[in-house]
Order: sequence, then C-alpha cells, then structure tokens
Amino acid sequence: MEHRKFEGERTLMRIHIGESDRWQGKPLYQAIVELCRRQGFSGVTVLRGVGGYGSSSRYHTDKILRLSQDLPMVIEVVEYPERIEQLLPQLDQMVEGGLITLEKVRVILYRSSQENK
Repeated sequence: MEHRKFEGERTLMRIHIGESDRWQGKPLYQAIVELCRRQGFSGVTVLRGVGGYGSSSRYHTDKILRLSQDLPMVIEVVEYPERIEQLLPQLDQMVEGGLITLEKVRVILYRSSQENK
C-alpha cells in the first residue's frame, strides 16, 4: 500500500478500550486495526498498558494474574481530520465501553524505512 506525502496538520485519535473487549467474535483492537486498514489509513498503533482503570474505577494490572485478562489498550491513529470524522460513526457502534479522544497534531516525518534504501 503506497502513501502520499503526509506531513502537516493532522488529527490524532486515541481509542482507550480493554483487552477483553470484542467485536463480532474477535478482539476489538484487532477489528479496529482491520477497519482502518480497509479504509486505507496511513497507519495504526496498538499499545498494551501495564495497568489502568476507566469509568468503572476497577483497576486492571499485569501484576495481579486474575485481572490481567483485561489490560488497557490504546489504539492511536494519525490521519486527515475528515477521514477520522467519517470513521467515528462506525467506532460508535463498535466501542461499547471506552474513551475516544481527538487532538490536532503536526506530522513532521512519515516514511517507510525502505524509502532510504
């Protein structure tokens, strides 16, 4: 998949969910990554937290084995604002519990490591 020059003002979307959250039988984070890939987004990063809590105030940590099944996950997407806005209705259906934030960012570098070879 080729991507055009991507530098400049963009939107950073962060999606905070739990590791055990699911969408149509698969992990929610995986379903969101696949959705973004199908939509031709420039990239997605999934981060797995070592601990945290959300609206339930129930703390999840990798230190306690029985709670480690639902560690916090953060999905980060940097894209054109209008493309993020188009994705929000689908995410609203997929994310039952969690947090989605948007902020303006300035991309100063976006390239594949193969471009320099």
